[in-house]
Amino acid sequence: MAKIEIYTTQTCPFCTAAKNLLREKNAAFSEINVGADRALRDAMKARANGKHTVPQIFINDRHIGGCDDLYALDAQNKLDALLAS
Repeated sequence: MAKIEIYTTQTCPFCTAAKNLLREKNAAFSEINVGADRALRDAMKARANGKHTVPQIFINDRHIGGCDDLYALDAQNKLDALLAS
């Protein structure tokens, strides 16, 4: 099973959509809330090549991007293979 990490904030609708897609796929993930923790957000930015928006999603330590990127992978029928790895 893939290691999935998703950086979020509490009120972000894109974070909710990304988490819902992962739940639909029965994919377990670790959620890292960066809303109130500057150090966590800085760590996220470092991992995500400077991207500061949420969500930022990583599968097996590979940066996937945000919600739109996750849905694009699903539309291209590439997400399931990543989640199975």
